[in-house]
Amino acid sequence: MRSFATARILLVGLGVIVLASFLPLWVTGYILGLLTLAYYFGVFAMAWDLLFGFAGEVNFGPTFLIGVGAYTAGILDNLYQPPIALCIAAGALAAVTAGVVLALPALRLHGPYFGLTTLVAVLILQNFVVVDAHLTGGEIGLTVPDVISISDAINYLIALWFMAVSGAILFWLSRSPVGLILQASGQDAVQAGALGFNVTKHKLAAFIISAFFSGLAGALLVFYLGSASVGTLVDITVSVQIIIAAVIGGRRTILGGVLGAVFLIAMSEALRPLGDLSNFVVFAMALVVVLLFPSGFFGLLTRTREQA
Repeated sequence: MRSFATARILLVGLGVIVLASFLPLWVTGYILGLLTLAYYFGVFAMAWDLLFGFAGEVNFGPTFLIGVGAYTAGILDNLYQPPIALCIAAGALAAVTAGVVLALPALRLHGPYFGLTTLVAVLILQNFVVVDAHLTGGEIGLTVPDVISISDAINYLIALWFMAVSGAILFWLSRSPVGLILQASGQDAVQAGALGFNVTKHKLAAFIISAFFSGLAGALLVFYLGSASVGTLVDITVSVQIIIAAVIGGRRTILGGVLGAVFLIAMSEALRPLGDLSNFVVFAMALVVVLLFPSGFFGLLTRTREQA
């Protein structure tokens, strides 16, 4: 029954992706740009949900991994201009390396200390970017000379199918034996350890996987935006937006992160005329969703389908 439900979700998701592939024929470049950004944020949210929703580790600094991947790719392209694919691969590898360096000591901590460690990592990266301005561009930002494409449609399709493949892999991992062990360790690490599972090893694996997809998406986003800056990639506010997207989309669902990301990007753009008040309204709406629908948008949709 579980495998049937998983297959049904993946088939429905594939159908939605195929239909979304035809959007460039119907909508403007402005809408495609918003959706492209939302898809990358969807990958960020899905990668975060694997670590928190299943492993139970609250990562308050997802932008640390994103920023390392993005800035590595951007700096490499800015200095040497190798093939873009090499820059993107280097960004993903740097994020994984930084994730391992951060996770090895952090996962030995208990309670809120893991989250505080990830939060401090973001602050350290922010200060590094500002201080080492000749390399990173500092507060002004780093200009990336190359872009993947100048076509809105091509950039949209790259983001869409990257999100689709990433979501399928992360969703499959969450439903695999590894995901079940992560879920058990997240609920009761002591009992999971008593059953013979290596809790630390599985959580480290989840952190590495999360780091890989975060860094890869960050590197791709840099070549879409054509620049890298603290405000768009590393800032604490961006971390909060990613976390909110994952939670309102549906914790422990993986795919719900995409729904949450699209919702946040769409609402932020629609409420832009409100100025600084727009963030307050968006976060207030997110709070209402969390309070009324604890299972998030994804849980609401699946429950509605079951009732139908």
